[in-house]
Amino acid sequence: MLWLYRLCFLPALLAVLPAYARRMRRRGGYGEKFGHRFGGHARLPAKAEGVRRVWLQAVSVGEMLAVGPLVAALRQAGAEVYLTTTTSTGYQLARERYAALTVGIGYFPIDWWLFSVRAWRRIDPDLVVLTEGERWPEHVRQARRRGVPVIGINARISDRSFRRLRAFRPAARLVLADISRLLPASALDAARFRELGFPAGRLTTTGNIKLDVAIPKLDPAALAALRGELGLPAGPVLVGASTWPGEEAALVAALREARAAGLACALLLVPRHAERRESLARELEATGLRCHFRSRGAAPGPVDVAVADTTGELRNLLQLGDLVFVGKSLPPHTEGQTPVEAAALEKPILFGPGMDNFKSIARDLRERGAAREVAGPAALAAAVRDLLGSAEGRERLAAAVAAWHRDNGGATDRTLAVLREELAKR
Repeated sequence: MLWLYRLCFLPALLAVLPAYARRMRRRGGYGEKFGHRFGGHARLPAKAEGVRRVWLQAVSVGEMLAVGPLVAALRQAGAEVYLTTTTSTGYQLARERYAALTVGIGYFPIDWWLFSVRAWRRIDPDLVVLTEGERWPEHVRQARRRGVPVIGINARISDRSFRRLRAFRPAARLVLADISRLLPASALDAARFRELGFPAGRLTTTGNIKLDVAIPKLDPAALAALRGELGLPAGPVLVGASTWPGEEAALVAALREARAAGLACALLLVPRHAERRESLARELEATGLRCHFRSRGAAPGPVDVAVADTTGELRNLLQLGDLVFVGKSLPPHTEGQTPVEAAALEKPILFGPGMDNFKSIARDLRERGAAREVAGPAALAAAVRDLLGSAEGRERLAAAVAAWHRDNGGATDRTLAVLREELAKR
């Protein structure tokens, strides 16, 4: 099966390259270290005697934030960490936070034979760690050829991927066979991996390390300053976190309905992709509401809708919210964005039915009374009106989500125990 993957990879890459290049240009920041995509990483210094090198891949910002305690603990244990990512925002965050804790930081190579071989020769790891859904056939085959174990941490599998792999078993074997151990983020993920044929003896359900991430709280002065910069007036704030097309319109409609009910509230939109600012500006201007985009500097005065078209600020921006809607979850979207940051900040949470990538978390939050699911825009507007109008209702949700978050910690320690065990074998 691997030979077919290698044979088809380059034609498939060439087919998607124009769209991929356009996306990179819109988002920006991809020019630096572009050669890494083709395995052109800098040659690392020779490893000192007894020192083990870990190649840790964290795909983007969320994963990069989550692996912080692992990077620090591995460094403290005497291991070298070479940290790679896929996105420009993930790379920038890694440079800002982990430069002193790692032997190098780079981009993950395109998963084609020659590119992967080139990167492997230069990085020369003793252990490979992949986060969440990162399971690259060529990458893990290179590890197998060299006798290097591959550990998938916080491992999860979406509904769509599970359906596809279950329907085409050779593909499941291709992406799973060469992985040494999987540490699923939930019992549901573990059950799915077992059904796809991954040996139960190589599965250890450690939980979701993102639930262990501590988010520094802004002090009242910093919160007031941020609120002023955004132009948010006094009163409750509805936050649309990591929104996708169509959801901003639904949130504006919810804002209008809440105001029609006599509630003095404002809306803070944090779109998932900042490069959508131009189309979003046109959409918001047509509403007649006072709007301001953060990329334009401080707001000149109070606004109805503030748009944080920046990156890396979500954790601070969420702290302004009295109610948080988690994006990519209203139809036609089905995958969902993570509710973890909002939960860690003990915010009342709303999301739509499309939370496939966070199915276990969303289900647990609902069952614990820590979040409410809304079927569509009308239900979203009704829930926003009810909760912004009821401090008691918001407090109940916040208390429940705080309890849920406390009860689901410890995944980082369990994950570290497995990584230390594997390093001790080398």
